[in-house]
Amino acid sequence: MAGRLEGKVAVVTGAAQGIGLAIATRYAAEGATVVLSDLDADRAQAAAAAIGPGATAVGCDVTDEGQVASLIAGVVEGHGGLDVAVANAGVAVVAPAVGQSLADWRKVIAVNLDGVFLTLTHAAGAMAASGGGSLVTIASVTAQAGSPLIASYAAAKAGAVNLTKTIAVEMRDHGVRANAICPGFIDTELVKPHKQTFADALGLQAMGIPDFDAFIAMKQGRYGTEEEVAALATFLASDRSGFCTAGEYNLDGGLRASLL
Repeated sequence: MAGRLEGKVAVVTGAAQGIGLAIATRYAAEGATVVLSDLDADRAQAAAAAIGPGATAVGCDVTDEGQVASLIAGVVEGHGGLDVAVANAGVAVVAPAVGQSLADWRKVIAVNLDGVFLTLTHAAGAMAASGGGSLVTIASVTAQAGSPLIASYAAAKAGAVNLTKTIAVEMRDHGVRANAICPGFIDTELVKPHKQTFADALGLQAMGIPDFDAFIAMKQGRYGTEEEVAALATFLASDRSGFCTAGEYNLDGGLRASLL
């Protein structure tokens, strides 16, 4: 039985590890030809080799417009078109907003917002020229509410969600769909190093909550998995979601649905 992405060409940014790698792996398993893009070209090449014959890798800094334009043009030239683009590349600086350096702020905005803008707009142009396609932005539930210690990350993700919706409306008549996924806390390498920092900032032990893992269990039941994000990204890339555009899909175990 053919996969849900059989015959499609996809590019995934930030695909050398974590959520991006899970998405690229799932896309290839569903029949897509996948180009893994990452700042770490060697790691992306190793990831593509592990996925198998349907995957290739290209080094790309998503904050550099020339590199993003070259990435998209190369995919179109090498594979005859582009059907799916996932704007996933992201970084975080964990620190209070008050006192955070402008350099750290700009670093996060450059990757998490400028990078999404460049990826979506260049991919959308390529898709429009060949009849359409699907754009998927990996955002965050922090786009919908403030969160201590990650002001720059939350601000960039909020901008990315609204950018995605705007592009969806602008490109609808060109056959290009655009949707954002807003995961809750996923147990990735972006989260793991900062668990104690969050626990201290929230004063969890003073509230009788032993650690950040216990707090997550209270708020969203458990950590989400990279594979669960990949499953939703696969649906949004597939023809089954053909009438889905300008959507903001929470994947958070109910985190944003409850006040307590």
